[in-house]
Amino acid sequence: MEYRQLPKGKEKIGTLGIGLGGIQNAPAEEIEKVVRKAIDNGINYFDICGGGASIYEPFGKAIAGQREKVYFQLHFGAVYNEAGEYGWSRDLERIKATFAWEMNLLGTDYVDFGFLHCIDEDADYDDIKSSGIFDYVLDLKKRGVIRHIGFSSHTPSVANRVLNEGIFDMMMFSINPAYDLEQGDEFALGSVSERQALFRRCESEGVGISVMKPFHGGQLLDDSTSPFRKALTKEQCIQYCLDRPAVLAVVPGARSVADLDELLKYLTASAEEKDYSVISQFTPESAIGHCVYCNHCQPCPMGIDIGLINKYYDLSLAGDKMAHNHYDKITVKADACVKCGHCQSRCPFKVKQEERMAEIAKYFNK
Repeated sequence: MEYRQLPKGKEKIGTLGIGLGGIQNAPAEEIEKVVRKAIDNGINYFDICGGGASIYEPFGKAIAGQREKVYFQLHFGAVYNEAGEYGWSRDLERIKATFAWEMNLLGTDYVDFGFLHCIDEDADYDDIKSSGIFDYVLDLKKRGVIRHIGFSSHTPSVANRVLNEGIFDMMMFSINPAYDLEQGDEFALGSVSERQALFRRCESEGVGISVMKPFHGGQLLDDSTSPFRKALTKEQCIQYCLDRPAVLAVVPGARSVADLDELLKYLTASAEEKDYSVISQFTPESAIGHCVYCNHCQPCPMGIDIGLINKYYDLSLAGDKMAHNHYDKITVKADACVKCGHCQSRCPFKVKQEERMAEIAKYFNK
């Protein structure tokens, strides 16, 4: 397991997390077993939302005695009816009651990440502010009941508005090749450039991203349902997400121990099994020529980490003040390029890396 540092905190988060949004129909014993096995395999990040009321008690039992090993997202706005079915609400009193109920079943007195739930439209954020939910979450953070504040969204324009508040440490966002390359469904919101700019903004401002929908609801995993008409593997999808700026953890769903076992294969997969460069065959014209940091161009004969250098350059242009310092610490910089053509011959996205290295070297030397 690789662990990534939360920019605005001490937490080190495992890059593979687990979402519990689809496990509600499993027996309580199965849910508890999934959580325990995940923790035993180094998974320390969980999203508790979108499932049903039945997941809370077994999750609480699974983390009892090892609470310090676990970080989880709890969503303010996710509620449950009398049958235990998931829904969402902007009613402050109902949200307060749900939160008290959740904390009791989970057996904890604090939440690692308190998320404002499902802010997909401007009206959603207006409702959260006017209903008092926003102030309620801020108060919980002030009292230490919430360690970090986050929010979930599918919409770049709205996410940027929320980020303008300057108080968020984490954002949950839908990321996968179909969405980012404009081959998705109604959740593939924002253009290629808008989505990439949002991810770079998060990294430049120290906001971590946890990823939902990495498999496009499973559609990317089957030739017949993939919008590319070609299946990708879970390992390819997970690695694609982890290569986006600011991403700390990918949080796919697990409905059973068998599902968890499938996800755990990522931890032992080879670089070849994680290589997602095949998506270049489906890339729209708008994405051609843009480095996605996949490092399919490696190995560089001069030892240049081409993907990393491109990322620091993009982040610096996006306003990340630390990107220049990070670039300065690289041993082999862009000006080491000898224009041998190796990287350009291998780049699946047709990036003119020789020109790019000269441009980057000039920029940082200046």
